[in-house]
Amino acid sequence: MEALARQQSFCRKKMTKQLTGRRGDTPLHSVAREGNLEMVTEILSSTGDVELKELLSKENQSGETALYVAAEYGHSDVVEEMMKYYDILSAGIKAKNGYDAFHIAAKQGELGHVAEVLKVLLKALPELSMTADLSNTTALHTAAMQGHIEVVNFLLESGSSLVTIARSNGKTALHSAARNGHLEVVKALLSKEPGITARIDKKGQIPLHMAVKGRNIELVEELMKSGPSLINMVDTKGNTALHIATRKGRAQIVRKLLDHNGIDTKTVNRSGETALNTAEKTGNSGISVILHEYGVQSAKAIMPSTLSTARELKQTVSDIKHEVYYQLEHTRQTRKHVKGIAHRINKMHIEGLNNAINSTTVVAVLIATVAFAAIFTIPGQYADDPEHVPTGLSLGEANIASNAPFMIFFIFDSIALFISLAVVVVQTSVVVIEREAKRQMMAIINKLMWLACVLVSVAFIALAFIVVGRHEKWLAVGVAIIGTAIMATTLGIMCYWVIMHRIEDSNRRSMSIRRLSLGSRSRSGSMSDPELVNNEYKTTMYAI
Repeated sequence: MEALARQQSFCRKKMTKQLTGRRGDTPLHSVAREGNLEMVTEILSSTGDVELKELLSKENQSGETALYVAAEYGHSDVVEEMMKYYDILSAGIKAKNGYDAFHIAAKQGELGHVAEVLKVLLKALPELSMTADLSNTTALHTAAMQGHIEVVNFLLESGSSLVTIARSNGKTALHSAARNGHLEVVKALLSKEPGITARIDKKGQIPLHMAVKGRNIELVEELMKSGPSLINMVDTKGNTALHIATRKGRAQIVRKLLDHNGIDTKTVNRSGETALNTAEKTGNSGISVILHEYGVQSAKAIMPSTLSTARELKQTVSDIKHEVYYQLEHTRQTRKHVKGIAHRINKMHIEGLNNAINSTTVVAVLIATVAFAAIFTIPGQYADDPEHVPTGLSLGEANIASNAPFMIFFIFDSIALFISLAVVVVQTSVVVIEREAKRQMMAIINKLMWLACVLVSVAFIALAFIVVGRHEKWLAVGVAIIGTAIMATTLGIMCYWVIMHRIEDSNRRSMSIRRLSLGSRSRSGSMSDPELVNNEYKTTMYAI
């Protein structure tokens, strides 16, 4: 028996490893997705009460429970078995898309296996039909939006109160079905609740307003029959169905509306437009011809001339307000763009400083290495034979130690070595975050490196007088002249760049102070943000 139990445990672990999905599925998710009723039953029956409650509520990476997965794939027998263990709270858990098991089943489409899933869910928990997502969209609303007429009919049989539930934007299922042109769904909803044709959303629009945005003429006719008096109803902007159809360019629907006996063609919206004005504004000449054919007039021909001046003044004020808003928005966008440019350029400056710091560290190590090695590789070598020490020298002393050029070499080379080592210590020990402080540190270190380079150059020239010998001193003199000219020119140019950069930096600061002092008096003469960025960051290269 123990061997059999161990074998079953091993098989269950192996099955768990195989069935666990890559998207965070539990074994129950996987077998529910496959529709494996036998495995679902085994997992549910072999799990303890506490673990089972946690397993049923367990969500994968998409926030889906095992019941959600089974309902989504239409496995009604699996759903029926699982509903024996689910309550309204766990069954109503919503995935990241806002849908629960009932909602996703209704969304899947036409009936067949979907019908069985919905029936099983409603039979176990009738309250599921009233669940909604974050925008208060019910399963009926989703099915109506998708045009799934059989699902809609099934849900309507479970209760007509679903028809009156509106989303957070005020739209009912009839609004969505009308907007998407689903005629049969509209008929089904109207048969359950005829009075819903007058329901308005947050924009003040009724289902007829939504219908004329589409292209289904029969649907528009159906809504006009259900509520003939609603044809002249206006939304929050004062637009009738005729205005909306005209703006959308629905010529056939415009003609159908004009054929209605109760149509009011003289309605003027809040923008001071009749349907004819809207057609002319949108440049739809075809609809303008139709409106003229039915005798639709413009707002100027309808409204008294005494009101035209006041309306024009109101329109002027509105235009000014919109122009000011546009200018402010444009300024805000420009400033945002300029800040982005400044941020990127500032990042480039910081990267340039970091590169300079890294390069300086490498150069300092190189100079220290060369200066250290030069002491022990001098011409003439050392007195290193204990038995044959030259007269006047001690053991280990350089053979040219008494020469004046060697003394100059030794002093200058040593100073260059210790300056370079000092720079290495500072660079590897000090961490500077702020850009200006980093520039100041680099300015000091660079001057030290200049000095180290000069000292190494002098040490080299001094040693050159020894290397070339007495008869070739002119060669050492020539090297000294050439080296001095190169170093003097280089350091002179660098000093010039440093001074010019300091002068430009000072001028920019003075300009900024002057601009700030004048900014409160007048903005007309002030510089634009792009000009300021250009002035501040126009220097692509400078010396520290």
